[in-house]
Amino acid sequence: MAQVPAKAAARGVEDEDRKNEEKPIDLSVYTGAQRAAIILLCLGENAKRLWEALDEEEIKELSQAMSSLGTVPSQAVEQLIVEFIKRLAGAGSITGSYEQTQRLLVAFLPQEKVETLMEEIRGPAGRNIWDKLTNVNEQVLAAYLKNEYPQTVAVVLSKVTPDHAARVLAELPEDFAAECVQRMLAMEPVQRDVLDKIELTLRSEFMSNLARTSKRDPHEMMAEIFNSFDRQTESRFLTALEERARDAADRIRALMFTFEDLKKLDSTAVQVLLRQADKSDLALALKGASDGIRQLFLSNMSERGAKLLREDMTSMGPVRLKDVDAAQSRLVSLTKDLAASGEIVLSDGKSEDELIY
Repeated sequence: MAQVPAKAAARGVEDEDRKNEEKPIDLSVYTGAQRAAIILLCLGENAKRLWEALDEEEIKELSQAMSSLGTVPSQAVEQLIVEFIKRLAGAGSITGSYEQTQRLLVAFLPQEKVETLMEEIRGPAGRNIWDKLTNVNEQVLAAYLKNEYPQTVAVVLSKVTPDHAARVLAELPEDFAAECVQRMLAMEPVQRDVLDKIELTLRSEFMSNLARTSKRDPHEMMAEIFNSFDRQTESRFLTALEERARDAADRIRALMFTFEDLKKLDSTAVQVLLRQADKSDLALALKGASDGIRQLFLSNMSERGAKLLREDMTSMGPVRLKDVDAAQSRLVSLTKDLAASGEIVLSDGKSEDELIY
């Protein structure tokens, strides 16, 4: 009987191994952000232009996925690249970590921005642990501190900003809060080693857990998406959602900031918005506005300015609804930007937001 040559036998073994290696693996274990992170890690510094095209929130999401990725098998890397790119293969295994992510981002982002971004991945924004604690919701921080010794709480509250300390104290049990206040009044300078231990505990036990568990409210995210819809699309989606989940629809509607909400602005805010707004956008937006909002803006303008604006609206003639929606959306975005920068204040209608003159 003829014997199989050694080279042919070896080739058969190699072919069998190759077939085993080529069996597709389950890529569903990776989220979309993780898949994108894997491909960006493969590209390395060659992905600079891709990173530059992303906004800050997208960079943050991809960096978070990248820093917690761990080791990805080379077969998964190749399969992902074939699936998404269709032409790149054989990249080998990669490891995504906090340090690797930071080294990669430094190659094409300013050092200061990278440091801020990586700190946010580990927890709330801030240059140090006390800055970070100031950015933690007072209810969340109080829920943690109420289980600590009053002396420890006194140290923590003495290091955050006074207004934040006041809000946290208001959330603590009354007797416990009073004890913490007494400790703060009698507190002597804290030794460096004691302070270091408190900082280490806060970082390892509180901030790390907070970074893992804090997630953005999906209703808030969806409200921003709905804000970007034109009027007809927004109405269609909200109506459809109401039929399936009325509570969710009501919550999204409450979180949305629409053009009609501009009527909640006070005179000072309206005047700031008038100075910043594009005049053509203003005329187009107000042409399709309710009488209440239109009067609000006109009453905060000079007599001559109001007259010119009315003339601009009249001279436009008939306008398309989608153009009006787009102009109103730009005014809403500008209003939110001005509020974010502190130039105006948006009231949610609560009594504590009312102004006293």
